[in-house]
Amino acid sequence: MKIAVCSQGSGLDAQVDSRFGRCPYFVIVDLESDRVKTIENSSLASGHGAGTGAAQLLADEGVEAVCAHHVGPNAFAALDACGITMYTADPGKKIDDIVQELRDGKLSTHDSATRSPGWRN
Repeated sequence: MKIAVCSQGSGLDAQVDSRFGRCPYFVIVDLESDRVKTIENSSLASGHGAGTGAAQLLADEGVEAVCAHHVGPNAFAALDACGITMYTADPGKKIDDIVQELRDGKLSTHDSATRSPGWRN
């Protein structure tokens, strides 16, 4: 299974970012081969639709699951439509720790969209 973790930097030593659509990077890990790839989130600077753009970017990469702290309503719908499972990841943890927690079955899934602090309607 290929997973993507919202990240503040590159590689397994980077920390989890609290946002999905506006995180700077995604660290993609193939749990079967242990291959790791970091990609920049090209949707980061989008005025609108960052979450849906990020969801499409990950779908194009063949990602089957995302580990994120916050997933907004549009991103949640887009990930769900792509068949991508969403797991909760604590911001500030190392990517490597989140990957291990997922392997150990310790991460819970997002049942609905979340809103980050400071969200404005």
